Amino acid sequence: MKKFIVTAALVALGSASAQKTQMEFWTIALAPLFNDEMNRLVAQFEKENPNVDLKWVDVPASAIEQKLLAAIASGRPPAAVNLSSDMVVKMVDQGALEPLTLTDAQRKLYFPSPLNTFTYDGKVMGVPWYWSPKVVAYNTDIFRKAGLDPNNPPRTIQTLITAARQIKDKTGMYGFVPNINNLNLLYLFQEAGLPVFDKSGGKAVFNSPQHVQLLQTYVDLYKKGYIPEDTMRRGFTAATELYSSGKLGMLITGPQFILRVANDNKAVYDLTKVAPYPINIAGNVIHTPLMGFSVPKGARDKALAQKLALFLTNDVNQLAFSKVTKTTFPSTVRASTDKFFKQGGQNATDQGRLVASTELKKARDLTLVYPDAGKLNKVFKDNVEAAMTGQKGAKQALDDIVKAWNASL
Repeated sequence: MKKFIVTAALVALGSASAQKTQMEFWTIALAPLFNDEMNRLVAQFEKENPNVDLKWVDVPASAIEQKLLAAIASGRPPAAVNLSSDMVVKMVDQGALEPLTLTDAQRKLYFPSPLNTFTYDGKVMGVPWYWSPKVVAYNTDIFRKAGLDPNNPPRTIQTLITAARQIKDKTGMYGFVPNINNLNLLYLFQEAGLPVFDKSGGKAVFNSPQHVQLLQTYVDLYKKGYIPEDTMRRGFTAATELYSSGKLGMLITGPQFILRVANDNKAVYDLTKVAPYPINIAGNVIHTPLMGFSVPKGARDKALAQKLALFLTNDVNQLAFSKVTKTTFPSTVRASTDKFFKQGGQNATDQGRLVASTELKKARDLTLVYPDAGKLNKVFKDNVEAAMTGQKGAKQALDDIVKAWNASL
């Protein structure tokens, strides 16, 4: 009789477990550094939702889009997926995401600009998570060798370029690697107060004399050897490697990547100070890419999936994540006011967090939404590279891009 009771109890326990809802959420490149925080989130959500078994899956950035589309096609998508703003544009274009239904109170949790970044045709296709305005990390030893004052870093784009020239002329090392590969020139246009589209949004207009001059500035730097040859191929990756090896004067970066310098070369990290990213007065904005959580098409329980996305990005959890990363910032209003973000310090990581916190009011994700993005982005990238390598003039390159874009828009 006792054996029967025990067996029945085990069957009941197994049945209860089997009845739990199985859920997954995916993140991008957070393991293993942030395993503890992700596992804490899993445990907390399961505690608040006892009928759920939640699993965290971390995916490399290079694989996330393909893996997500494959999961949707097989009918087994995660409940929530971490995507960058430009990834969301592609997924929306392919009909791969579910719109969210947020109350006014839920909307007000987030800063309007980040939430608008994930809003397409009035539909919210994701909730914002973390972001980090760019800063300028600079090597004080290289500054001194170049005759620059480490206590007076460049405050404008023009003085930054002048300092970069002086570093190369005086030391033979590169001064900086500008963010001009892939689509980054589109963001530099906007930071300079130059439009990409006309007021209707239906016509590309980035071939004006002002746009041409901006591109020409970087073409000239490239031709004269002030920019590394692999700038257009490897961009930020090349910049970080050069800086960490002590061969780059200034690194334009999100403050979270200063930690990578600390891990790669402690000696260079100890020589590093951090300055604000130079604001162009005309644009008065800093392109700051956002991460967020979306609900994929075909999620089995859309309401529960949305609940998970909101949980992962609520005030408490955004603040906790920022404290773990030390250099990312919340997209929720209340969490962003925490005193943690105003704490300075002697090391470059603390300096980066403090400097970036003062730039948040200028931060905006400048990712643009337009049809046939994949095709048009390739046209843009190929022509800018042609201008940089001297195959086309700057004006011809931008004219050709605009012509191709307007034929498609």
